[in-house]
Amino acid sequence: MDGTAARPGLGRVVVGVDGSPSARTAAMWAAAEAALRGSPLCLVHAADTDAPALLLSPAEIDGNRRAGRDLLDRTAREITARHPGLTVVGELGEGPAPDQLRRAAALTGTIVVGHRGLGGFSSLLLGSVGIGVVAAATTPVIVVRGATEAAAAGVVLAAVRDEADVGCARAAAREAVLRGVPLRLLHIWRVGLSAGSRAGVRDGGEEAARGHVRPLSSVADRIREEYPELTVQADGQKSHSVPGALVEATRDAALVVVGGRRSPGYLGPTIGRTTLSLVQHAHCPVELLPRQGLGHGSTS
Repeated sequence: MDGTAARPGLGRVVVGVDGSPSARTAAMWAAAEAALRGSPLCLVHAADTDAPALLLSPAEIDGNRRAGRDLLDRTAREITARHPGLTVVGELGEGPAPDQLRRAAALTGTIVVGHRGLGGFSSLLLGSVGIGVVAAATTPVIVVRGATEAAAAGVVLAAVRDEADVGCARAAAREAVLRGVPLRLLHIWRVGLSAGSRAGVRDGGEEAARGHVRPLSSVADRIREEYPELTVQADGQKSHSVPGALVEATRDAALVVVGGRRSPGYLGPTIGRTTLSLVQHAHCPVELLPRQGLGHGSTS
């Protein structure tokens, strides 16, 4: 692929590089993803801004810039050797890393980050500003865990809560078509541990299960209609821990896609417990769709 004719619905891939092993893994994964999409790859490095600029000498500032440019050039050469036809550009910024990534992604790009950072991307450590980057993003963010490449093996997994997650399923379907693998739509609902809860399951378990599966079937039918060439598997299961069950399901996935929807009226730049569990423990890369926008499970 020449990296110039992006597939419909899939924009530029933007990845943060900082010299850490995690960021290098993310860059290699992002390059393979961009090649699959036929879209350009943008490498972004944010110069070290941990120390206030007034405390840095002109020579130190210039040294940081040169080191950042050298890192971008080395990474670009390594990627070009693997993907000769891929268009790769590098951007060196001096502001906070999250801002640089969002600016490079603009309105349609996908941001890719490693699950840990170093130097200019130290703020992308999980549990720190990185969580805010994911929660506040207006374009998809992929946190690379597990695989080191955009793997072609395994299914693409999409977490479906109800009909509002059709956008999440659609995004996952596009990724599955690119990889030539099946799409698995998974709905997990929680069951209680108390005796009363067990009695409720015995008395009305089948009807409750049907109530959970109906929205899943509706989403699956829409995706099958839109992507007739795609194998779509729809599974519903109950569990004492929704986050735990979803993390376990990622063992057989090349990518898991999840929407960022929260309860109506919820305010604040945070992500839900299930999403956080995936970002911290998934066995494959995690694509997080923004809360904003119709069709992504948003209540904004």
